[in-house]
Amino acid sequence: MFKYIFILLPFMLWAESSMKCETGKCSTGKEVKSKIVKTEKKPDKKTNIKTSIEQLFNVRTIEVKEMISAKKQINYGYIVAQDALKIDVVAWFSGFITTLYAKNLYTKVEKGDALAQVYSPEVYKAKQDYLHSIHFNTTRSAPAMLNSAKTKLAFLGVSTKEIAHIEKELKANEYTTIYAPVSGWIFEKNINQGSSFDMKKKLFQIVNLKKVWLEAKLFQNEIVSLENMKDFKVNIKGIAQSFTARKSLLYPMLNPKESTATLRLEIDNNSGILKPGMYAKLHSSANEQKRLVIPRTAVIRKNGIWYAFLATDFKGEYEPIIIEIKPLNNKEYEVIKGLNLGDTLVNNALFMMDSDAQINSIY
Repeated sequence: MFKYIFILLPFMLWAESSMKCETGKCSTGKEVKSKIVKTEKKPDKKTNIKTSIEQLFNVRTIEVKEMISAKKQINYGYIVAQDALKIDVVAWFSGFITTLYAKNLYTKVEKGDALAQVYSPEVYKAKQDYLHSIHFNTTRSAPAMLNSAKTKLAFLGVSTKEIAHIEKELKANEYTTIYAPVSGWIFEKNINQGSSFDMKKKLFQIVNLKKVWLEAKLFQNEIVSLENMKDFKVNIKGIAQSFTARKSLLYPMLNPKESTATLRLEIDNNSGILKPGMYAKLHSSANEQKRLVIPRTAVIRKNGIWYAFLATDFKGEYEPIIIEIKPLNNKEYEVIKGLNLGDTLVNNALFMMDSDAQINSIY
């Protein structure tokens, strides 16, 4: 029995020492600092998931707003001369150039300036006939013959100044002068000093630039909006002044290679600063009106149909709705149908909304 007590005694002493250490006193008498273990409270699983979704997608919304604006459009084109202001100087008789006054192409001339002096046997004979009619009419009254000879000179293009000179001086000059019929610039010159020419030959072309055209190129999808455009401003690189243009004609055909139409606009050019061939920028705008607008980031296109995600009566829920829109500018769409002023729409993460709608068969 003592044998068993002797064996158990060490275990009893060790247990007593352990109990003292647990109460703060070791057998050595030293204080034992108790360690406090802090346990972190695990967050509620539901709350954690909700927070993660909000942080992950960060859904932002916008409201459909009303804006007073004007539809604007920018196109480009070239300045060209008007057809009605291109005047051909054509020979109504054959002859020879004896003196060429308009020697250079692109010379500016005024109406009545002498362009060339010519000799024409046909015209010289008609002048002599008219002179004989004048002499004959002084002895015998022959107004019909006199008028016939005078009319022939006019039909040959002889100026009223030369006809009056024959009547006054009673002398026919063998040379005839060709005068500029209008003021402008010589854009074509088909004769030189000493040239011969036949009847119907175009000697010069004079272009008046007091009014010019702008031929602007429009893409096919811009033609429809052209009907609403009322104000047209033209800017030319290097010229500080802006020019007001008037819509004249939309050409009834498109360029098949570029799929572009040509819009012709008329511009007053009394200063003469605009020249054919200048590259121009056209700013077109319609009348101001109220429009419902949304940003381009608030819509998504699927199978040719535009959708927006509209906020429902339940917070955080959105449903896709079909809308009709058209471009207003490079940042916004104009709402045609499907939305009202003040409607709340998702403005980002539309891919997530789209996926959710497909999963739940909402489309």
